[in-house]
Amino acid sequence: EVAVSWRPSSEFAGNLYKGEGILPASPQNVWECIKPVAGGLRTKWDQNVKDFEVIEAISDSVSICRTTTPSACMRIISPREFVDVVVMKQYEDGTMQSAATNVEHPLCPPQPNFVRGFNYPCGCFCIPVPGEPNRTELLTFFQTDLGGYLPQTVVDSFFPSSISGFYSNLTKAVKALKA
Repeated sequence: EVAVSWRPSSEFAGNLYKGEGILPASPQNVWECIKPVAGGLRTKWDQNVKDFEVIEAISDSVSICRTTTPSACMRIISPREFVDVVVMKQYEDGTMQSAATNVEHPLCPPQPNFVRGFNYPCGCFCIPVPGEPNRTELLTFFQTDLGGYLPQTVVDSFFPSSISGFYSNLTKAVKALKA
């Protein structure tokens, strides 16, 4: 189960979306499925991520990345590309985090056949559930300007169901990882 809530963003003219749910897997397995690395598992299970590439690794925990998405909503939403600076961190309590925000990079100009979208500060937190090593609280925050000329009503109807699908598909991915 996942709870999705939103409020107007203070960053842009859209919404900040929050997803929260408990996944039936260890934080390490959840992280293995969502961590933002080239060749990672996310492109295999996340229907909203077609490709993910590291443009420049700045350090072990900071990189510039390009994510592409397929068309969505019966092709009403064209394929998008996002270029972000991504930071990964693990905390003493075992929480793992990835945070990102849009950035321009000379090695990644806008590509033909994609609409350039912009992620405003967003991220995922894999939080251990005390006393339950095979359960993870996952908090997600999305503030995405899809770019282009989409009516806000299309965007507003897309995101909540997209976030629910993210949790559902992630749950299937972590179960498959354990098998």
